[in-house]
Amino acid sequence: MVKKMESQAESFLTDPRLPAVAVILGALALYLLLPGQLTLGPSWILAALEAALVIILAVTSQYRSKHSKSLRYLSILLIGLIGLANLISVGLLVHLLLRGTLASGTQLFFSALEIWLTNVLVFALWFWEIDRGGPVERTKDSTSYPDFLFPQMTQTGLCDPGWIPGLVDYIYLSLTNATAFSPTDTMPLSPIAKILMGVESLVSLLTVTIVAARAINILH
Repeated sequence: MVKKMESQAESFLTDPRLPAVAVILGALALYLLLPGQLTLGPSWILAALEAALVIILAVTSQYRSKHSKSLRYLSILLIGLIGLANLISVGLLVHLLLRGTLASGTQLFFSALEIWLTNVLVFALWFWEIDRGGPVERTKDSTSYPDFLFPQMTQTGLCDPGWIPGLVDYIYLSLTNATAFSPTDTMPLSPIAKILMGVESLVSLLTVTIVAARAINILH
């Protein structure tokens, strides 16, 4: 019994998906901080559903070699739910701003900041999940073509042979894309990578524009 528990714990701790759990929880925490008028229904419902899916992912991590596709679909569902909720929050933010309901500049600023940060985390997870078939496939000697061209892949001598990007690399990619509204040092190669980077840039631009427009309105 003890050996089985130790084996399960080891499987969970060595799961390539484990680092993403912290990012998912961070995105959920930001979502829970949003005011009720910027969420579709009670925010705890999404948090409870995501928590349940994270637990399922953790419990089944020891079987990832047998059910890697199913677990990947579960990961995509997790990311998709948070991403959809954040897009709805952006839409509600625009709607309330146009109606003049968000009278407080402070509330607008912090709400927009939370949405923007969630956007960065969600798309970092998307990039991490789609690149070369996902985190599990990247740890294998796979011949899959990359979806992103990182600087370390452009020439030898910049990193160890066999280097693969980690979650921090995808967070940085998402952050720079959200701030520059375009690729910086890492280029998208596949159509899905280009679509995701384009959508992130548009959401980020819209969020920043909302805050800027409100600030100009207050100054005048």
